[in-house]
Amino acid sequence: MTTGTGKTVTRVDLCEAVYQKVGLSRTESSAFVELVLKEITDCLEKGETVKLSSFGSFMVRKKGQRIGRNPKTGTEVPISPRRVMVFKPSAILKQRINGQVVTNGDGSKAD
Repeated sequence: MTTGTGKTVTRVDLCEAVYQKVGLSRTESSAFVELVLKEITDCLEKGETVKLSSFGSFMVRKKGQRIGRNPKTGTEVPISPRRVMVFKPSAILKQRINGQVVTNGDGSKAD
């Protein structure tokens, strides 16, 4: 799945990667990916944090009401309170996307 071209990876790409690497059928691979995404979504909906070791954390934060400004007119507009989802990458993921070799505590290369 490593492209290096700035390509957008879709659900279909994830399902195909599971199919190629795990050996499930295409239907089973698709069901597996959908199940994982649904579980993550359900947890976030409930306000839970989803922490994936060596990858990062997805969390929901509450934003209070505030006053925003229309950039065209400069008119002040109230922005309603809402919940937003944020992703915080792990230190390992940050190192990997910057091309650094990540090692385990024992000196072996981390996957």
